[in-house]
Amino acid sequence: MARIAHLSDIHFGAHDPKVVSAAEAWLQQAQPDLVIISGDLTQRARLQQFRDASAWLNRLRAAGMRLLVIPGNHDVPLYDVIRRFAAPLRRYKRYISNDLCPWYEDAEVAILGINTARSLTIKDGRINHEQMRLLRERFAAVATEKTRILVTHHPLFAMPIGKGGELSEAVGRHEDAVAAARQAGIHIALAGHFHRTYAEAAQKMVADAGGALVIQAGTATSTRLRNAEPQSFNWLHVHHNDEIELQVVVWDGAGFQRGQHVAYRRQAQGWTSQEVSSARSTRQGIKVAAMARA
Repeated sequence: MARIAHLSDIHFGAHDPKVVSAAEAWLQQAQPDLVIISGDLTQRARLQQFRDASAWLNRLRAAGMRLLVIPGNHDVPLYDVIRRFAAPLRRYKRYISNDLCPWYEDAEVAILGINTARSLTIKDGRINHEQMRLLRERFAAVATEKTRILVTHHPLFAMPIGKGGELSEAVGRHEDAVAAARQAGIHIALAGHFHRTYAEAAQKMVADAGGALVIQAGTATSTRLRNAEPQSFNWLHVHHNDEIELQVVVWDGAGFQRGQHVAYRRQAQGWTSQEVSSARSTRQGIKVAAMARA
């Protein structure tokens, strides 16, 4: 079993220091096998924000954690136009990682991160054809029994982001990106960006999407909250590529607490889910949306 912490939208520069410290303490106590951070480490890609993000990541590494980190659109400068177009991710590469499409593999999981942040858009993301080729090639040699996980900042699919159920824009080249994920045999697609916790079978979101389970993380440490959701992140137990547990870890004003816990299983008809517990998450206002019950 692989124990994975999935955090997103850290937003140093628009963060709550108390929440940042609490997230670090929770991770140090839990000691996940891998920490995934799906973008937006900074609020405006400023130098001090990257320095603060780098120091936080280094503390996690010093505590023995392995990390897989990708950039988000906020890690591209917004107001510094010259830097935005001439060297959009130079600071990210200097302080966070030179690898914009990181790969992790062990005996149980194979994980690819894809950079969807672009200079030409302010908030939207794209996947280019070279990245789609990388996606297919990386997973082509992966053993069939391993769980295949794709990490992006922007989700591949249009997501319900408001209380009224309005849909977001899908990632650029959406149909080609979904086809590449299907051809790569992706089991789990992790993303962030919208500061909303969400889980759904890909085949329920768009036709011909393949067998992936789509899992969104809320904002882990930012003060930029949406839909009255507190800060949170995802705690995954990947038992096998057809058996996954998702627990939402929720900020309650004093610390991070384990919240709603849902077990997902993939059968011939697709993904089904069964709630294990939800008392804490219900009190905190977070429910994993949309998955139909078995």
